[in-house]
Amino acid sequence: MNNLNLKGLIFDLDGTLANTIEDLADSMNRVLSSQGFPTHSCNAYRYFVGAGVRNLVLRALPEDKRSQATVDKCFDLMISDYNQNCFIKTRLYDGTIEVIDELRRRGVKLAVFSNKVDGLTIHFVEKLIGLEKFELVIGSKPTIPLKPDPTGALLISKELGIVPSEMGYIGDSGTDMITANKAGMFAIGALWGFRTKEELFSNGAKKLLNHPNELLYLKEFDHFVRE
Repeated sequence: MNNLNLKGLIFDLDGTLANTIEDLADSMNRVLSSQGFPTHSCNAYRYFVGAGVRNLVLRALPEDKRSQATVDKCFDLMISDYNQNCFIKTRLYDGTIEVIDELRRRGVKLAVFSNKVDGLTIHFVEKLIGLEKFELVIGSKPTIPLKPDPTGALLISKELGIVPSEMGYIGDSGTDMITANKAGMFAIGALWGFRTKEELFSNGAKKLLNHPNELLYLKEFDHFVRE
């Protein structure tokens, strides 16, 4: 895909805009401890997260303790704990605000699409960045299936009035890259996030970036600078 003319960009949230891994790990480990289950290292959670809280709970539980009743109970406990403790260690990645502001100055329309539940996604963006910097912010809900289903990405494309082929999607996981490709968008891998270069490439990343600032040097966004 050469000479792209990207007019919009969708950001993943966890591992792309914000480093949320420690708060997620701490909350889930508290839940596990409360139920007498073994806990996990923070690094292990890099591979547990990304597919919604219910799947995080499922992956964190011992394999022989994954009954529907246990998953439901730990899911409720996790939601309660995380809602109370989600901003203790979470922080934006360096340069995120500046990159967002510059892309907006260039006329690029921005959105967020996360596998976090919709209300929590909106709360995170509002507190950490500001909803006014994005055209649309959405998470998972009954009408928006979890990624890699492209429904949410395609909804954003429609709402922004930009065809998918003129949209970029940046995320830190293979799930994000699959989502971007299924939606017909330009897949950008964030190497500062939770997953590996190999995972991003093998799932269809078209570009890999080492720092958020590198978004500003992609020729795909050069066409919209407003002097």
